[in-house]
Amino acid sequence: MLNTNLEHIESDEAFDKVLAENENVMICCGRQGPMCLPVYDAMEKLEDSYTDVAFRDMSFDGPAAHNIKGLPEVQSFTGLPFTVYFKNGEVVAATTSIQKKKQIREILDSKLSAVAKAA
Repeated sequence: MLNTNLEHIESDEAFDKVLAENENVMICCGRQGPMCLPVYDAMEKLEDSYTDVAFRDMSFDGPAAHNIKGLPEVQSFTGLPFTVYFKNGEVVAATTSIQKKKQIREILDSKLSAVAKAA
């Protein structure tokens, strides 16, 4: 399990449930490494501002990671983390490697959220 304040996805059931129960979902699949930590931090800071988005993390080496690693949208990715944005259960964006808060906000604003407060 990752050491973040985000809700964790640790099973196939949890992955399926978050997609079924939320229209907008951002999942960061990574490790406790230098490229991943800034993304988790940005997600934690943005979570309260985007009340209509479910923010989750997932261990890249965990049993449920195949749900992200098997997506066609990430097959060319070589750096961690893999961050995937879902709308109504469908992938609408995917990024690899470090992302800054501003980059994440741009994707959230353009692909997912209609609700954003100043963060």
